[in-house]
Order: sequence, then structure tokens, then C-alpha cells
Amino acid sequence: MQNGRNVQDLLGFRERQNSDMGSDVLTERAWGSASTSDPSSTRTTNGAHGLRTASDATLPDPTPIIPYWSAKRHLTCGNPAPRSSSARLFPWRGSAPGKLKTANAALVLCLNIDVDPPDIIKTNPCAALECWVNPHSLPSHKALEAIGSNLQHQFEGLSLKIPYKPILDPSYEDLRRFCLTLRKQAKDETVCFYYNGHGVPKPTPSGELWCFNRNYTQYIPVSLMEVQTWLGSPGVYIWDCSAAGHLLSNFITFAERRDQDAFTTRGGYADGMQPYMNSLQLAACATHEQLPTCPELPADVFTSCLTSPIDIALRYFIMTHHLPNNITPDMVMQLPGDLKDRRTPLGELNWIFTAITDTIAWTTFPRDVFTRLYRSDLLIASLFRNFLLAERIMKNYHCTPHTHPPLPATNTHQLWAAWDLALDTCLRQLPELLAKSPGAPNSPPSPIIGTGARSGHSGQRGSSGAPNTEKPYQYIPSRFFTDQLTAFEVWISRGGSALTKRGPLSLPLQNGGDRCDTPDVVNGTTAPDADLVPRKPPDQLPIVLQVLLSQPHRLRALILLSQFVDLGPWAVNLVLTIGIFPYISKLLQAAGQDLRPVLIFIWARILAVDPSVQVDLYNTGGFKYFANVLATQEDNELPNSSEHKAMCAFILSAVARDFYNGQMACWRERVFDACSERLEEGDFLLRQWSALCIAQIWDSNDEVKVYGVDRGIQDKLILMLSDDSPEVRSAVLYALSTFMGAAGGKGQGGAGTGTQYQLEERIHFRMEVAVATGATLAVRDDASPMVRKELLVLISCLVREWRGHFVVCAWMYWEEDRRWRAGEPQTHHHHHAEEEVTAQALAEWLDGFGDDEGSREENRVLLSSFFTIFVVLMELTIDPYHEVATLAQTVMDYIFALLLASPFAKLNLVPPLPVDYKPAGTNGVHSRVSSAQGSPLIQHPPSPSLSRPSNTLRRTSSFANTLRHLTGGIPFPSSDEARAPPSPVPSSLSRSDILAASRPPSPNFNVAQYASPYSRPPTPSRDKERDLASPPVSPTAGTATFLPSHVMEALVEEDMVRLRARRREGAHGRRSAGSGLAGGSAGGGLNSPCESTFSMDSNVSNVPLGCGTGNGLRDVLPLKSSFFAWCCEYFTEPQMRQTEADEPGSVQYNYQVWRQQRNEQVITETQKQAIVAESSRWDRPVANLHVNSHPLCMAMHAYDPHLVIANDNDMISVWDWTQRKRLNYFCNGNPKGTSITSLQIINQDVGGIIMTGAADGIVRLYRNYDPTVNQGPLQMVSSFRALHELIRVRRGSGLVLDWKQSGGTLLVGGDSRIIRVWDAHTETQVLDLETNCESPVTSITSDQGSSSTFIVGFADGLVKVFDRRLEEEDAIVRSYHDHHSWVQNVKYHPRISGQFLSGSLAGEVRLWDLRGPDTAIQAWDLHHTGLSAFDVHSQTGVFATTSALTPANFRHQRLMVHSISDSLLLSTLSLPTGLNAYPSRPPTPYIPRHTSFAFHPMEMLYAIGQPDGSVKITGCKLT
Repeated sequence: MQNGRNVQDLLGFRERQNSDMGSDVLTERAWGSASTSDPSSTRTTNGAHGLRTASDATLPDPTPIIPYWSAKRHLTCGNPAPRSSSARLFPWRGSAPGKLKTANAALVLCLNIDVDPPDIIKTNPCAALECWVNPHSLPSHKALEAIGSNLQHQFEGLSLKIPYKPILDPSYEDLRRFCLTLRKQAKDETVCFYYNGHGVPKPTPSGELWCFNRNYTQYIPVSLMEVQTWLGSPGVYIWDCSAAGHLLSNFITFAERRDQDAFTTRGGYADGMQPYMNSLQLAACATHEQLPTCPELPADVFTSCLTSPIDIALRYFIMTHHLPNNITPDMVMQLPGDLKDRRTPLGELNWIFTAITDTIAWTTFPRDVFTRLYRSDLLIASLFRNFLLAERIMKNYHCTPHTHPPLPATNTHQLWAAWDLALDTCLRQLPELLAKSPGAPNSPPSPIIGTGARSGHSGQRGSSGAPNTEKPYQYIPSRFFTDQLTAFEVWISRGGSALTKRGPLSLPLQNGGDRCDTPDVVNGTTAPDADLVPRKPPDQLPIVLQVLLSQPHRLRALILLSQFVDLGPWAVNLVLTIGIFPYISKLLQAAGQDLRPVLIFIWARILAVDPSVQVDLYNTGGFKYFANVLATQEDNELPNSSEHKAMCAFILSAVARDFYNGQMACWRERVFDACSERLEEGDFLLRQWSALCIAQIWDSNDEVKVYGVDRGIQDKLILMLSDDSPEVRSAVLYALSTFMGAAGGKGQGGAGTGTQYQLEERIHFRMEVAVATGATLAVRDDASPMVRKELLVLISCLVREWRGHFVVCAWMYWEEDRRWRAGEPQTHHHHHAEEEVTAQALAEWLDGFGDDEGSREENRVLLSSFFTIFVVLMELTIDPYHEVATLAQTVMDYIFALLLASPFAKLNLVPPLPVDYKPAGTNGVHSRVSSAQGSPLIQHPPSPSLSRPSNTLRRTSSFANTLRHLTGGIPFPSSDEARAPPSPVPSSLSRSDILAASRPPSPNFNVAQYASPYSRPPTPSRDKERDLASPPVSPTAGTATFLPSHVMEALVEEDMVRLRARRREGAHGRRSAGSGLAGGSAGGGLNSPCESTFSMDSNVSNVPLGCGTGNGLRDVLPLKSSFFAWCCEYFTEPQMRQTEADEPGSVQYNYQVWRQQRNEQVITETQKQAIVAESSRWDRPVANLHVNSHPLCMAMHAYDPHLVIANDNDMISVWDWTQRKRLNYFCNGNPKGTSITSLQIINQDVGGIIMTGAADGIVRLYRNYDPTVNQGPLQMVSSFRALHELIRVRRGSGLVLDWKQSGGTLLVGGDSRIIRVWDAHTETQVLDLETNCESPVTSITSDQGSSSTFIVGFADGLVKVFDRRLEEEDAIVRSYHDHHSWVQNVKYHPRISGQFLSGSLAGEVRLWDLRGPDTAIQAWDLHHTGLSAFDVHSQTGVFATTSALTPANFRHQRLMVHSISDSLLLSTLSLPTGLNAYPSRPPTPYIPRHTSFAFHPMEMLYAIGQPDGSVKITGCKLT
């Protein structure tokens, strides 16, 4: 799914013609749709996007530019973006401590009809209606019963699930009894207490309300303290009486006192009981106010607003507005319809009223208050929603309702005007509705019972069922919801996603605090617009929620809602807080096919933001909806089928993650099978999430793992490791890691592949080894560090379960390495004996299997597989990408810590070597420092005697043939081996330069942490144990009586014991994450060395079983992967709109448009200059730079004035040659003894990334090297080993690169017998071509067009032409032999296709024609003393050479610029070298020259670097 997608294309909708929707019809946008089968997701287009106007004609035509190594994975390496503390989202489910749920209600009426209270003086006429009943129209006792019945019906209209108990004119004893009964029935839930005191005196200032004695001869005061004691907490209190503020304020006072006493004396309340301050109150007026007595209003106007809002709103509207046709209150009471039928006038008004009051509350109240009052309980939500109407009406009669908690005033909110419009629209149709309604003459208004029946029943009013032949009036529905949806759509389409500064138009801070619901961190660094926040959400958001209830508007509302949640996590959180979750859950039961795409999209966003809804999806069975979609075979049933199925796979993986019930439910619904079928789909996103879903379903679930093994899923996943998408390869490794025991959720992981009870023990063993070995061999050379990180997680699982085999491999390496370190000066007999140590131990171990050749061969092959993985792990410890190296060091140090704690450490086979010993003749090429050195491992060894092997241990190319490719060093050296300029440090070198020389730039997200196998600090109680467990200080003290083969046997046997314990543990039962091995006993799990035990071998005495001595080691394996969380971020990022860089008018977009225009201008100018330059002089001075050391390699940017220089200290500097200013200076990180031998600048059209190739075979890439554009700090983008098969030659070329931007192809050669072709798009090696030459490759060049041919020069003078389209054995199509010495460079003819030039160190330059003979068509013999540098300008027919330095001529160097076509010598310059003595050898053994030279790719310029550190930039005299 690409950014900038058309919402209709994304969700699969087309423009619909539906007369019922009116203006709801969606309009197509002009955004284009992109394919989603692209694994890179980095394709961008420089140029105008979207709707083009007349002014766009001035912009350049959009041309596809693919910036490689610029995708999200390169910025994050699979690490989720860190969220700042201010990015915490509001808990939308409400806080548990203050959550209220009403259990029952008491409706207390103290009316005492016909008897006025003594402190109330009523007007004449006066308000009389109580619950829409005139109490004086009936006998007092019947009127009281009617009022009580109506009140109950009105409350039931708010919530039918709650039992309501009317308490009519109660005595003190009755009131007490009823209250105690209510609390007993409610238990810990909320009690609603309604009090109508219209027939008793006002509440007293001390907080007393009134009731009666049994004979109704006295008013009895009841203190609120007593009411609180009877009803307990929590509660909802409604005070409908004059001076109700006394009750509200005194209730708060008493509640605070009670809560304070409870916390002081008892330390708080018992579990389940809430503080009294959590109770809610609604009071009709303030302490000094009296209820309105207007005769047009009911006496209980406050109660009417709370329980029958539509009727009181209609009555109030006709009182304050003049309508035509003389509409009367009696006519209003006959408004037809049903409150619960939204298709009727009455139901529609109730629907609109709910939407408006919800919106008013949402836009006015703090978030936590809104959630507590409007989203926790239906009755409470209805009461507080209707309270807004009471506030609006009663404030016009000098009466101010109050609540606790106090709420801001809402009576002047702008949405009340929309409510008045809706009432006006409805009432203007009322006369015709009544005139043409069936049975209208037979339905007179009732003078006694008003809307009580309407509120409590669902029967439709205004119809008696009498026959009427006249055609009924067709009610015209309100346009309220249509207009509100249009307003919402305008907000989204007109900059809803734009950011703004904090203020009244920005997203409100959480609860008035200093936190905003948006992250401040972008891509790991502080964004330049970090002070910008999302815009204030539209007021129509709660209305969209109500629209979901309407079938005609539902689809449009869902589409708009999907566009809103696409804005980011903050938008999803807002939607959840408003209360969409119950609605969106019920829609999963809808059978409509048209809703499927949008529902899938919205649910994916919800689960990405809040994974806890997995439980809701499981409990309601909603996950089956997505399981059915994923299993659908017909793609035409679902638009954009692959994308939506990938979303379904994500949703189902979220349901299964860390949730056993979810795993089993998905398994039963055959989600596992559906995902395995989707692994071969063409869409990379679907393949990726299918693998991730499999990973979550079988994570720590033995039953599903058994099911997967029976169907060969692990083998299918291994075959997918050659996928073109790095994300898919990482997802497959993640799935295999969870299969092997890594934690897919929050657990620690472990227990390997589980019980696998259906397999035999040895088959189970071989399967685990085969999975790890197959994955290791498949991706060990992967160019993506994200993939290599996931491989390490997989290897760590195998190390944890089969640590004994790895200890054996480590010992074998240790012994071989120690023997090599001892050097040659020793007797032949001793040397021969040492060679036989490991071989003899291996042979004796294999002899233990007797005459069973099959068993012997099987164990030999298995140990060989472990050793292969061990070798790869050793290599990864010095991976150029820091995170990979850190994780590998954690695993490797764990293995060596086990080795040091094992019985192997007691074997005194070879005399110990001094710590500082280095054999003669060794250099940096053949020596590698252990991962333990420079790591926390050696800072806390188990004992002093064990520090020796840890420090002397070396990884070298001499250890077995399989380790010969391990040539290099530490990419991130320790402090004692920090890379610094050679001593003495030049005085001109600043402190920042010295610091820059110590470490190479870090990646953007360098979050991997080293985990030491030792506890820090050591526990004092374990000191004695560690002393006992450690070998003696002197290796000769207490010589071991066992042989290495015995230790090998014990270690291997312990691994098998661990496997048997795992298989015994619940063969058919469920095993949760971390169980099984984790926490196992001595006879069971044997989880870690500290949990291992000693056992006596049957043949050899005193042989500890395996690693029983490692008591102080921490269980740091398996490693934890963050890849799944990183993948989930995809569904929190906007997908329906263009990225900021593609949005016309944005800073990034304008910058890229400017670059494109500037680049095209440069191209146009240089094309004109190229014609003149072929016959002009090239001696115009442009700039002189001075670098601090010898410049060996140089590269000039095609469009920016940047010159990149690599010196002999392997430092890289970036210069602005127009300003003569150095922009950056950093270390490349290649090992000592190697050099940077190739330098490239890629992605030059959109900026640039520096690519370096060093003699250690590593390619490294760096971005943000220009600080003037404010893109962030200098960072390593990626790094990988481009060549493994480096051979040692007397005079090598290191690593030779050729980058082809148009195809994203990297050709790599050098000290190797092969040329490797890398695809930057997929980050995989595409092809290995044999050079069929014993000499190293010295230069490679490829045509920048679409040709698949490239030319290679060799050190022996050969020049060969390769064609990648042919088979490997036929790839060499031409060979040229005219040169007899090192070919310094080969370049294509800039003007004539099919011709190329080559130059050798002998001073010869040849021109060749691919279509001609095998001899040169033209030759130049320019420098009889030798040639130093040779290059050809890529735009004009000019080449340049420099002379080699000789003992007779080293103070000056001759530079010659020639025309190719005319064979004219255009310029000759004699340049001073600045040398005082002839250098006996070049500054590096890999570059046979003392100076460097480079043409500018576009302009008529060249740069030449001299040994004294001077760089001269010279141009062509064009005039």
C-alpha cells in the first residue's frame, strides 16, 4: 500500500449513483494509485502530483527517480520508533477506579399533593404538571400514583435494564428501609437516587432534606450523612427541588470528610468500594435559587429535561419561536413517531438530539470527564446528556443547574442553533402530518398523561388504526446528518492532516495538562517541526458515530471515518474515546459486501493503536469475519484483495499475539492454513503478514507447532528466504525464530520447537538443526542488516537449546587458534601432537557410537552443521552494522562464558600464552580481536585465571579453511584500540577531528543493547560458589583426569537430556510462553547453567554433566526481536494521502522540485559546454583545498558542489569546493591494515548517499553528510559484506565498486575470483560471475543505459567484457590482451556507444571497440616512466592521465588532458607533489599510486589530490 492512495482505490469503492444518498455520493479524487507488489516501498516521483493547474505547466515533467537505501527499513533497521512521554494516548475504556455502572434506582417523590410547603409562595397561575400529569385533575392518591408511574416510564426510556422503584411520599422509616435494600441489592455497583421535594420545605443550609412522618402530620428532616450511610458509594444523585445547591455542596463536604477519615483510620476503603467523592450529582438550581413557576412549563422542568427531553424541547421551542399555522402545545404532543424508530419524525429528533448533545459534551468537557460520564453507563450518559438541555432552558428563567463534578457552561454552544433548525424543519411539517395522518380526528391530545407513555413504550403515536383513503403525507427527513457529514468531509479534504502550532486550533492537551496526543519523535530524531501538533479535530466526529446507526448514511460515514483514522494514532484514539468501538464491533455481523474493505481498514488501525481489543474480538467472535476474508479464494469479491487480506492477516496476528485463546481460535478457524497458502502470493505485504501471522499463532504453542511440522511449514518458510523483499525475508526469519522458541510477545521465550511428540527424538533434533542451518546458509550474506538481526535471533534460539554442541565448537576453535597463536618455532613432534588434539577428541567421541556407521556419520554431520553456524556467528560479531555486531557479541560471549565455566577449562593441553603475546609475522589482515575484548564480558570475568583465554582468544584467518574469509577487524573498536590519526597528531587536527576518528557514524536507531552473561554486580552470597566452581588459578594444580572426548560426550548428552525433558513436559497439553524449559527443575528443564546439576558418568568418574559449573551466568538467550512491533507501525502511518515530500507546497516537495529544475539546468548547460571542451584548454584554476592527510580516493557530486575525499587514515571528508569549506569529517570504520579503495555518491538526483568500499570486503553507506540542509546528524544507512571470497595476494586491489543508478545495480570485484552483482532494490546478490583470472580485479565500469554488459580490468593487464544476461560460464564475451601491466581504470567512451578506453600503469591508454577486433583501435603511450591515474570525462570526449612518481622525478607530477577524437593534447600541467623524499611504497598496498584524480560527472572540471594533502580543482577554459 503506497502513500498518496486514492481513498476509493484503497478501500475498493467506486462512485455510486444512489438517489437515497443525495449529496452523500463520494467524489473521485485525482490522486493516482500505485502498485503494492513493490517490496521496497520507496518509489517516489519528483514532479507535480495530484490535480494539475495552468501554473503547473512551468514545473518540470515528473520523471521517476528511485532513491535507493532510503526506505523506512534503512532509517530504522526494524526498530519501532521510540515514543516520547508526551505521546501517551488517553485510555479510552475509562479508568477502572472511577468507573460507574448503575444497578438500581430509587425514585423518591415528596409531593404531598394539595398541601403547599410553608416556605414556598406560589404564583397564580403557577406551574402544575408533574411528569406531565396535572395533579389537581385527579384525586390526590391517584394523581400521585399516576405521577409515579409516569416517572418510572420516563426513566425506563433512558435505560430499560435497570429496575426503578418509585417511593411515593415516604416516611423516614420507609425511606431508610428502601435505601438499605437498594444498597444491598446493588452490592458494589452504583445506586441512582432521585429526589423530588416539591411538596416539602427547601433543603436546609446544613444539608438536610425532608420527608414525612407516618401520619403525614410533620415534615421530618433527613441528613445527607444518613443518606450517605444508607446508600454507600458509589451513587448518582438527582436533586429536583428549590435550593438544591444546599444538598450538592453539603454532600461534597460530608463525602470529603468520610473519605479523609477512611484513609486516615483504615488506610482506605475495602476492595470494590469507591470513595464517596466518586459519586455524581445533578442539582436543579443553586443554593439561593427557586425553581421556575412559569405556567407554560411543567413544575418539574428539571426532571422533564432529564427524562423526556424531546417533549420539553418542543414545548420550549414553540414558546420562544413564532411558527406559521398556529402550532400549539397540544399539536406538538401529537407529533407522530416512535422515539426508537429513526425513520419517524419523533425518532429522528431524538437521534439528532443525542448526536448534538454528545458533540457539545465532547467539544466542551475534558477527555477524562467525557469518558467517565458519557461512555461508562447508559443511564448516566443519558442523564448528563439531557442535563445540557436543562441548563439551556432553565438558565433563561434565572435558574442555574449544577453538577458534581462541575462542568463548563454549554448553553451558548453553537450547535444549539443546529438543534433549533432541526426542530423548525420538523414542526413546519407538523400540520400536514396531523391532517393527513390516519385516524387523526380520533386522536385528541390527552390532558393528563403526556409523553410518559411515549418515553416508556415503543408504540407509535398519532395513529389509531382507523381506515383513511387519503394518501398520507410523506415526511421529509432532516438534512442534519447529511450536512454534518459534508462538513466532516470538507475538514478532511481541506487540510485535516496538516499540522499547526499549539493554540485554540490545535489538538487539545490531555485534561488541560502539558501533554498532547502526538509523538514528538520522528524517525528517531527530533523533527524540524516538533513544535507542530495535529489540528483540532472536527466537531462532527461524535455525529459520525451516530450516523453509523443509519443504513443510508453508513457507508459514507465509514469511509470518512477511515480517512480520519488514517491520520495517525491520535485520530484512532479520539475515535475510540468517543465510543465507536461497540458500533464498529456490531458491524462485523453485517452481511454487506460493500462494508468489508472499509471495516477491515478501520479495524487494522484500531488494533495497531490498541492491541488490547484482541480480547474483545475473541469474546465476540469478530475475528471470524477477518478469517473468512483471508480464506477467500476469489480475488474479485474484494477490491484490492491483496492489501485487504494483508490487513486481515495483521488483525488475526494481533488477536493471536501473547493470547493462547486467540491462537487456538485462529487455528480452529483455519487461519494458519490460510496464511500458509498466502505465502506464495504476488503481493509482498500479504506474504510478509502471512508469515508474521503464522509466527504469532505458533508462538509458544506446542499444538500448533506440531500441526505446522506435520504440514512442512518450516520447510516452506526456509524456501522463502530467497524472497525479493527484505521485509518478507525478515518476517520469515521472525516466524522461524518463534518456531524455534523466540518470544513473539512479552515473554522471555525458550523451549525450542516444543514437544513435537509425533517425531522421534533424533528426528526432532535433526529438524531443529536443519531449520537453523538452512536459514543461516540462506541469509548469511544478506545485504540488509534488518535480515541479519533476525537471523541472530534465530541462532540464539538454537544456542540456548543446544548450548553443549556450541561449547564443543568453541573449544575446537579455541584449541586450533591457540595452536596457531603459538607460532612455528617448536619441535615437529610437539607441533604434530597439538594438531591432533581436536582431531583426536573428535575421533574418540565418534568411536563412542561403536560400529554404527550411520550414527557416526549423522553425529559428524550434525556437529559440522553446528560448526558452520558457529563460524557465521563469529563473523557476525564483527559485522559492520553496529546493532548486528552487538547482538552477535551477546550470543558469542554467552557461548565463551559457558566454555570458560565448562570442564574444558580444566584441560591443560597447551601452555598458557601471555596476554600481550602476538606471534611474529601477524598483521591486521590475519588477526581479529575477540568479541569479548572491548565488551563488558572481560570487565567481570568469573575468576582471574579465566581472563587469560578471553584476552588471548583471537579470530584469525588461519583457523580452518572455513574461516579464511574472515579478514577484517573490529568495526566498533574498544577504547584501547580506538582509531586515531597516526602519531604524532598534526597540530592542525582539531579535537573534533580526533573524536571523529575514533568511531564511524552510528545508524539512526542504534538501540541494540549488549547483555553480559555475568550478573553485575556479583551477589555476595555466591562468592563462595563461584570460587568453588572456578578452575584453580594455576592450570597445573589439580590436573583433570578426564579427556576432551569425555567432556564432548557429557555436553552432547546434556543437550539430549534437555530435549527429553522438553518432550516429556505436557506432550498434548498447552504450554504457555516461557514454560517448559523456563524455570524447569534439575530433572526437567535444565534451563540455564545455574540450574544444571552434576551427574556421574557411567564410564568416567568425576565428569560433571555439561556446563554445571556455570553458576554465575545469566540466562540472556534467546534474543528479543522488535520486528513485529516495527511492522505494526505500518498500520499507524497514513496510507490515503501523499507523503509530505509528495505534497505540493510542502517544504520537501518544493525543495525536490527546485533540485530537479536545477539539475536539468546543469545538464542543459554542460551539454553545451561539452562540445567546446573537446578542443579547449583544461588549465583554469578553480579552487585549492588542503586536507590533513594523503587523499587516496575522490568523488565529486554531479549537481551539488561537493567533493568527497578518502585519505590514507581511512577518514572521509566532505568539502564544498565553491566555498573551500569542509562540511563533514568522519571515520569509515574499516580495520587497521585495510584501506578505502572505492568511493561513490549515489542518489545524486535527490540529494546523495556516500558509498564506500574497503579492502575488508565491506560496503558502507552514509547519509546526511551535508549539515547545511538540516536533515539531521550524519548516519550510517547500511553496511554489508559485499565479498566473502577475498584471496590473499602480494599486491591486491581491495574492493572495487561500480554503481549503476538507473538499475540500482552494484558490481563488486577486487581481490577475488568472482564478480558479484548486487541488487539495491532487493538487497540481495543476484549473480556471481567467475573472472577466470588469477589476478585481482582493478576496475569495473558499466554503461549507464539499459545495457547488461560491463567491462573489467585486471592486475595482469587483461580487459574482459561480461554480459549478465548469459549463463555464468558464457558470461565473458570478449577478452583483450594488449596491456601487460596493472589496468588502472576502464571507462566507456562518453560520445560513441560500444567504445571504451583503458589505461595501465605502464603509461599506455587504449581505445577499444566492442564490435571490432580484439586489438585496440587507437593507442597512446603518454608516460614512459609509468602512469599514476587515468580517468575519462563522462560528458565530453576527453581523458586525463597523471605520471607516476619515480626516484628521479618525485617533486613534480605531469598531468595531461587529451582529446579522444582528435588525439590532441589539450593541456599539460606540472604539479608539485610537496614531497621532500621519494616514498618507497604507496600509502596503501591496495592502491598502486601516490596521487588521486577524478573528473566531475557533469561540469568541465577535475580534481587532483597530491601526497602533501593539497587538492586542486581545475576547469576548462570555455571562452
